[in-house]
Amino acid sequence: MTNKELVLEFIKEVFNAHDLSKLDEYMHDDYMQHSVEVADGKEGFRRFAEGFFTMEPYMDVKQVFESDDTVAVFFKCSFKNGHSAKVVDMYRIRDGKLAEHWDVVQHITPDDAVNNGRGSF
Repeated sequence: MTNKELVLEFIKEVFNAHDLSKLDEYMHDDYMQHSVEVADGKEGFRRFAEGFFTMEPYMDVKQVFESDDTVAVFFKCSFKNGHSAKVVDMYRIRDGKLAEHWDVVQHITPDDAVNNGRGSF
């Protein structure tokens, strides 16, 4: 499995299925986190995701880029309350599992298409 395929499967089987039982397949125990609201380690991610999943997020992947041991994913994240965000997640892969994570999140508002008429995607 390529690094790109690994990240896409992680999104599908963990994030979109809201299934934390598969974390051992995808993530190192010492997973390093650069999101300020998420603690380091697999267990830090688990604690974050348990709360995050209550909002029933769905990630609609728009673009994926792979370079050496790093994969970047650009996606729309939609929530059951009608809110959404555009997100770029970057993962460093080590020995076939997620080892490190960075993200950039921008909330989408109804006014996003006003300036250029193209919207967020």
